[in-house]
Amino acid sequence: MSEKENNKEIENIETQISESSNKQETVEKEIIEDIKNEPVTEKENTDSSKITVSQPEEEEHSEILKETPNIDYSQLTELELISELKSIIHSKPVQQIKDTVENIKNEFNLKFQEGLEKNKESFLAEGGNIIDFYYTTPEKKEFDSFYYHYKDKRSTYYKNLQKDQKANLTKREEIIEELKSLFNAKENTSTIYKRFRDIQERWFETGSIPRDKYNTVWNNYHHHVENFYDILHLDREFRDRNFKQNLEHKLRLIGRAEELTKEENNSKAFRELQMLHKMWKEEIGPVAKEFSDDIWEKFSAATKIIHDKRNEYLEEQEKVAEKNVDLKIELINNIASLTETAKNKGHQTWQNTIKKVQELRDQFFESGKVPISKNKEIWNSFKEATRNFNKEKNAFYKGQKKEQFDNLAKKKELIKVAQDNKDGDDFETLTPLMKKIQADWKKIGHVPRKDSDKIWKEFKAICNHYFDRLHSQKDEANKEELANFEAKKTFLESLKSLTLEGDHSKDIAAITSKIKEWKGLGRVPYTKKNIEQDFNKTLDTLFEKLDVDKKQIELIKFENKLNSFVSEEDDRKLKNEEFFISKKVGEIKNEIRQLENNLLFFKHVKDDNPMVKDVHKNISKQKENLNTWIEKLKKVRVIRKG
Repeated sequence: MSEKENNKEIENIETQISESSNKQETVEKEIIEDIKNEPVTEKENTDSSKITVSQPEEEEHSEILKETPNIDYSQLTELELISELKSIIHSKPVQQIKDTVENIKNEFNLKFQEGLEKNKESFLAEGGNIIDFYYTTPEKKEFDSFYYHYKDKRSTYYKNLQKDQKANLTKREEIIEELKSLFNAKENTSTIYKRFRDIQERWFETGSIPRDKYNTVWNNYHHHVENFYDILHLDREFRDRNFKQNLEHKLRLIGRAEELTKEENNSKAFRELQMLHKMWKEEIGPVAKEFSDDIWEKFSAATKIIHDKRNEYLEEQEKVAEKNVDLKIELINNIASLTETAKNKGHQTWQNTIKKVQELRDQFFESGKVPISKNKEIWNSFKEATRNFNKEKNAFYKGQKKEQFDNLAKKKELIKVAQDNKDGDDFETLTPLMKKIQADWKKIGHVPRKDSDKIWKEFKAICNHYFDRLHSQKDEANKEELANFEAKKTFLESLKSLTLEGDHSKDIAAITSKIKEWKGLGRVPYTKKNIEQDFNKTLDTLFEKLDVDKKQIELIKFENKLNSFVSEEDDRKLKNEEFFISKKVGEIKNEIRQLENNLLFFKHVKDDNPMVKDVHKNISKQKENLNTWIEKLKKVRVIRKG
């Protein structure tokens, strides 16, 4: 696929929507305009150039002032934009979200285009042909799906509205024909008037109609209403009673309108005034001619006061909005200035700049509305400034990644050194080393954020482990352990003077008994543990005086070693010992297996061959060695299970 074809596909949504919705948007505009062009009756027609009742305050106000969007969509990721689009489509009326949806779409397409350009650049750099380049993402497909859904939903809404308007036109035309039929009705006046009121109610309940038919149908209807009242004139008493009721209703509307002139909330007063005008125009019939001008002038006077107050309010708001333009432009320029200042600076400068820009962004959104004529320009300038800031910021931190990975490697090396020494016993040597490691850690700069907490917790745990041991070593030299130490010193002196009888069995039993006594003397302070080595050396001296099986001596000494681990309550050492012995057993078995395999090469050689004899001798030696290690493994496992 060529670049041109690919770009054409990327713009697929916009092209299809443009082709399918031009007519629909025309319909939307016509429907919305219907609200603004309703004619007025009676005296209102003569003064409509002076006093008008327009659409609801929210719509008219939005033509003068518009609040800057309270969400900066340029700060959202593609997934967040998809979520925002989905939420808006499902939570708000489709006819009210066009601008918001288009803002989201524009931001998403910008981000997608950035990804496309990066991938195209990489594709070409790797030797690809532009004709073969194609790019899309799951996010793009998901976004397009929701956007198509929105356009379809909006199109359906206006098609249905157009259909309803045509149906309403037919209803209104039928009502007019029914109204005309009253002129030839044979019933009494009361019955005819009831039918007339029913026609009026159904007329008012019928919804909007196409704009191009509105004035014609409305004028036609009121023409026949006036004719009806002319016919009703024949029954003066009935007509006068009706005029009187209409006058009472309109006087009440005037009273309420005059009250609204004192209402401080201009928007509330204007909205209610619209309702009063609708009631005056559509729900209440004419009054006697001698009252018509007076009541309309009173109603118009109150209307004018409310309009003037509202216009004054809007003028003040527009002045404020103009000031907001200057303020927002200043904030935008400040963001641009901070971006330029931060270029080629370090991490701390960028961190401070990020905070300042965030403050400026908050001020921008809190600074209020601007005139709608300038809103798009201001908003685009703001997005451009923030987008440029993010671009420079991301470029800086992209350059920082290599340094951060180097820092990560340095900190991992410190962790390894600390890990290797955290269980060391030479506190006098290791403590300065551990403190230096901590100092070096502080000097190393930042690491990637995703690794920061993990390696810090790992490093902290290792340091805590070491220094906890250091403090424990200092604190545990209590009186009981000191007493044990003194007892062992005395015992050791007596052991050195032990006289052997020459009977192997009795001598071994005596030494074994001494070992048990030593074990029963308890633990000594951590700093005094070297006495255990002195004890083992003394035992070695005694065993050397005995002419007994070396294996037996080795097992006795090994059992004493295990007992020292038990007295220290150090299961870690027992576990390591078991692992070491298991590994040793495996190595010896492999050695024996290899030697036995070597014999296969000498199967035709006599057994008295020196080389063969040497191999057999080595196998026997290794098997004896294996038995010794297996015995050791059994002993350590018994102790660990116990």
